[in-house]
Amino acid sequence: MAGRFDPRPTRTTVRGGHVYVPRQVPRPPAVAGRTRSWTPPWPLDLGLVLGPLRRGPADPSFRTTPDGAVWRASLTPAGPGTLRVSARGGVVQGAAWGPGADWLLEQLPRMLGELDEPDAFEPRHRVVALAWHRRPGLRLTRTGLVLESLIPSILEQKVTTDEAYRAWRLLVRKFGVPAPGPAPGRMHVMPEPRGWALIPSWEWHRAGVDNKRASTILRAVRVARRLEEAVGFEPVAARARLELVAGIGPWTSAEVVQRSHGAADAVTVGDLHLPGIVGYALVGDRDADDSVMLELLEPYAGQGAGQRHRAARFILLSGRTPPRRQPRMPRGDIGLL
Repeated sequence: MAGRFDPRPTRTTVRGGHVYVPRQVPRPPAVAGRTRSWTPPWPLDLGLVLGPLRRGPADPSFRTTPDGAVWRASLTPAGPGTLRVSARGGVVQGAAWGPGADWLLEQLPRMLGELDEPDAFEPRHRVVALAWHRRPGLRLTRTGLVLESLIPSILEQKVTTDEAYRAWRLLVRKFGVPAPGPAPGRMHVMPEPRGWALIPSWEWHRAGVDNKRASTILRAVRVARRLEEAVGFEPVAARARLELVAGIGPWTSAEVVQRSHGAADAVTVGDLHLPGIVGYALVGDRDADDSVMLELLEPYAGQGAGQRHRAARFILLSGRTPPRRQPRMPRGDIGLL
């Protein structure tokens, strides 16, 4: 259970997965790629929608640039691809490079929340209502990619966020491929399933990944095709497919379908911080456990197909988090052993 909701201001997840995107005039990149324009019929906040896809400020597959653009490097069904997204005047401009360019541009509206149904959501708590009112640009992303969210979620099991982010950064940079096109910085596309399978045991160790998490990733990539098929399933069925792999439980499957499926009801259970944040925000109980959290979020379970994850994100965005205590989980690095 990584500290995905560690209540420190440097964490993206403490604000519900919000990433700061500079509000500058978007400029086209110097190297032209395939392009697409799309006008969403609702307010759109790129930082809110795409923020949950960033795995730390140095994520090699995610960047924001001073011109107001968000860059993503993804391994698509068609191959590696780089996507640049910017928005101005209500119009989204997408540009993409690499073998996966066409796939990324086709997926763009869904990635920005086209299939999300926020109208089914009705705030039942004052703190949620205030956050909902202040964040009209929040929609749930749907990437259409399972492994892209699954592997970093496995890396985040039972370690601190910093440890998990470091492991993702080191492994993707060393064993991934450079992002196609004019991607800023040292952006990389994560390895293909076979690439993950060929990582030597000592490289997992150097990245601080214990044998349990490494073995779970290796089991997952062996059945990568079957797991990617879950994109076409309903979230509940997709989670069941993922949890057939030993080492993948409810925490991990929820973290995945929140991103791959835009699952509005896939609330994360088993998290170190989230129950306390929800409990504190709604009833002042910083020691709430999963059962208390689910009871508090129950009013949102019957809205449409369920809206408990959306409610949790608004709670995180409210900033109403309990005062910080001494960290419960010590930071470690097995790579130094």
